[in-house]
Amino acid sequence: MQIRKKYLGLFGLLIFAVSVSAQQNDTIVKNKSKVDKTSEIIADTIAKDLKGAEQMELMASPNGLKDNLIIAAKIGNKYHLKDNPEAAKYDSIWLAEQYKNTALFDEMYKEVANLDVDAVTKVELDTETLKIRLEELNQKTPFNIEYNPSLENVIKSFLVRKRGLMERMLTASQFYFPMFEQELDNYNMPLEIKYLAIVESALNPRARSRVGATGLWQFMYGTGKENDLYVSSYVDDRSDPIKSTKAACEYLTKLYGIFGDWDLALAAYNSGPGNVNKAIRRSGGYKNYWNIRRNLPRETAGYLPAFIATMYLFEYAEEHGLKAKPVDRPYFETDTVHVKSLIAFEQISELVGISMEELKALNPSYKLQIIPYEKGRDHFLRLPLDALGKFVTNEEAIYAHVANELKNKEKPLPQLVKSQDRIRYRVKSGDYLGKIANRYRVRVSDLKRWNGLRSNNLRIGQRLTIFTRNPVTTVTKKTKKKTTNTSSGNEAVAIGSKVHMVKEGDSLWTISRKYPGITIENLREWNGISGNNLKPGTKLKLCDCPS
Repeated sequence: MQIRKKYLGLFGLLIFAVSVSAQQNDTIVKNKSKVDKTSEIIADTIAKDLKGAEQMELMASPNGLKDNLIIAAKIGNKYHLKDNPEAAKYDSIWLAEQYKNTALFDEMYKEVANLDVDAVTKVELDTETLKIRLEELNQKTPFNIEYNPSLENVIKSFLVRKRGLMERMLTASQFYFPMFEQELDNYNMPLEIKYLAIVESALNPRARSRVGATGLWQFMYGTGKENDLYVSSYVDDRSDPIKSTKAACEYLTKLYGIFGDWDLALAAYNSGPGNVNKAIRRSGGYKNYWNIRRNLPRETAGYLPAFIATMYLFEYAEEHGLKAKPVDRPYFETDTVHVKSLIAFEQISELVGISMEELKALNPSYKLQIIPYEKGRDHFLRLPLDALGKFVTNEEAIYAHVANELKNKEKPLPQLVKSQDRIRYRVKSGDYLGKIANRYRVRVSDLKRWNGLRSNNLRIGQRLTIFTRNPVTTVTKKTKKKTTNTSSGNEAVAIGSKVHMVKEGDSLWTISRKYPGITIENLREWNGISGNNLKPGTKLKLCDCPS
């Protein structure tokens, strides 16, 4: 596999040359012998260019050096794949910016969470000019934008301390903003909400906060599930730019329906509607963000000021000398194709001539760089328009090639692990909300919201619904395979297993290892086990379900 990656450029030259040769000989079928001869000649030429150790590595492979190169040539013949004239542009500015921006999420996250709106920063920005500009913004947006010293401090701080970050955001925004604006318009929402994604994730679709919020719009696992964002071992829709943007639009629309105010809707998006309601009560019934800000969680207190400061700097970037680099390919110059069979990024990269880096940037929701096939669920591959044409034109042959490769793959692909929509937890003696939240890595406020709890009091035996980032999972396999016993004692897990028969040498730890997502504590709870001793022949439940 390593040598194939290393000489992909050489294989590409071979494929292109043989493809040209095939075209010159009318059809591949009629001139198969001529094409094969051409393949051998080119393979010999490339082989001479390889150095000793490299040549030995290919020669040691099952097919040998020359045969490997000929196989590469025949793939080119079979699929008629041509060299990509846009290949030189794949290291485009927007792609480079995407990778530079991955580290900016932490910077933005810390800035918003610890924003001191009272700290004064010295910078040349006339207060009267700022007042005029803020009023201009207020006139063209439904957000309540008005001058106050705290907002001025935040804007000046961003101009000095976050100037570089803002210029990078100006560049990256050219890729995502057209798509954001289209979706916001579809939902009849303020287009300025596009700036929220900068505050949330610094436009990094793979961004993940310390509490597990993920994607451009920073959805928690449970909130994502509530808004139809699918998560499995292969896929995380929270990192899908289009799906997560639609979900953010729907969620923000619901919040606006509750509060009737976009400022409060954004505050609720960050901290939850419960915290905003409490802040309104504690402030004496005020509903203006700046009047309730002191009663909001610290992170949310800096959230809206950061949003407005970002909006201001984008709208008046030229006046402050903030400049963006031009982007080669905005989001709308890509398109998707429905995937009809499991396929890996590596195979797509080889077959349609697109770099792995660009595939990852365009398809950030696929966690293992593999697009799965699941009956009843659609998965899509996003490609630049020129590469998409190659894929669609050769689709049937590509899937056939991929299927053949998977059969001969030495290391099997990871099993598909589907996260259940929710788990049901039974409260035990000694439990409290903080303990349960810490165990499942969720927030206490989420536990209370999911279960309609008005206080922190729990009773033994009470059932709680939990949407967790590490849910109980069930393993599915596409085919049954014969297995042989090994010294490690690993056995194949039956499809849809709900019961495990204890064997000699089994322990809670070894059993939990065989069923991904199931912990020792799960096994104890579901089976009423207090100690560690297991009797061979005992049937253990693998779910919180009736016997």
